[in-house]
Amino acid sequence: MGYSREEIESKIKEENVRFIRLQFTDMLGTIKNVEIPLSQLDKALDNKMMFDGSSIEGFVRIEESDMYLYPDLDSFVVFPWTSEKGKVARFICDIYNPDGTPFEGCPRYNLKRNLKKMEDLGFDAFNIGTEPEFFLFKLDANGNPSLELNDHGGYFDLAPTDLGENCRRDIVLELEEMGFEIEASHHEVAPGQHEIDFKYSEAVKHADDIQTFKLVVKTIARKHNLHATFMPKPLFGVNGSGMHVNMSLFKNGENAFFDTKGNLQLSETAFHFIGGIMKHAIGFTAVTNPTVNSYKRLVPGYEAPSYVAWSAMNRSPLLRIPNSRGVSTRVEVRSVDPAANPYMALSVLLAAGLDGVQNKLTPPPAVDRNIYVMTEEERLENRIQNLPATLMDALELLKQNEVIVNSLGDHLFEHFIEAKEIEWDMFRTTVHPWEREQYLTMY
Repeated sequence: MGYSREEIESKIKEENVRFIRLQFTDMLGTIKNVEIPLSQLDKALDNKMMFDGSSIEGFVRIEESDMYLYPDLDSFVVFPWTSEKGKVARFICDIYNPDGTPFEGCPRYNLKRNLKKMEDLGFDAFNIGTEPEFFLFKLDANGNPSLELNDHGGYFDLAPTDLGENCRRDIVLELEEMGFEIEASHHEVAPGQHEIDFKYSEAVKHADDIQTFKLVVKTIARKHNLHATFMPKPLFGVNGSGMHVNMSLFKNGENAFFDTKGNLQLSETAFHFIGGIMKHAIGFTAVTNPTVNSYKRLVPGYEAPSYVAWSAMNRSPLLRIPNSRGVSTRVEVRSVDPAANPYMALSVLLAAGLDGVQNKLTPPPAVDRNIYVMTEEERLENRIQNLPATLMDALELLKQNEVIVNSLGDHLFEHFIEAKEIEWDMFRTTVHPWEREQYLTMY
């Protein structure tokens, strides 16, 4: 739904909005805000609001720091939970250079650049549905996150075991008030773990929605004296949090992955797209699983995929074909975690799939048995690759993958590698509690 300038101005009056937040996302997926009083609204809507890009991770150096925020009018929303004395509304912005050209280090612009390639291939939309999972931990007496879970519920449990239910219900109500269509909300497998699924939408809007979703979840959790975290693996020994990404391409308003006559009722386009995902999976993992901690989740035994395979039958592979057909025909990539920058993650997934479509790649045969119980020899026979085991391995594989590097563009690629190599080095050189537990008395 598009908003005109007039509609926005009347909504601001009607809702008693006093402040406007101009939001954008940095390279690491963190939401940044420039908050302005209402008196500056016209200046913002005329794309004349500047900010200092040198203070943002992965943006620009000091000597080229002036950047402009261009608000996307369709992203206008009033935050329902803000003060009655004057609410806060927000726009999501694209970043532009002073000369009026789009800034290449803006992850949102980069996704639009990849969608342009999709349109050049004759498709009209890249539709996305995600399932971001999160944990709820109690806050301690000082208001800091503890490692104490808010409940000991399990998959689909109801209260009284699921103490997160009230918090989750409030999150759903706030999201609905902001225009989200919520499809499901339930307790996940691990204690303290939750999932809220919202309706699929076109890629840029969906990435915007993921960022808004995270903000709402964290804000409402705090009102319940809880800390919500999208960290992929906060606790050893229980399932980590994933963000399964369901994808479909549309052409002339119809689902390009659906073909009644095709094998599994999938079109050739769908199989080529799967072929592209399979080919580039180890190359895009650094972007879809971007933290040191991400690789603690991608291990056998906790439902997260650790092998590159696809199936329409079982849930252990990286890529699954859900049962729905017709307009809902889609491929689901299960390795992505919620620490990923959604704009960058969708860029690399789209680029991988489109490479398959363009070059008519054939996926390896489906693997319809439990990969976790296969021997290494059996995995090799079935052409099943391992996902990278560490962030450093993933970064090396990313550097070697031309399709994925190009999908990020030079600016994002170089800054991402630099930031992540620093992160790996800090982790590698830190002495961790596990090491002291193991070695302090032994040696």
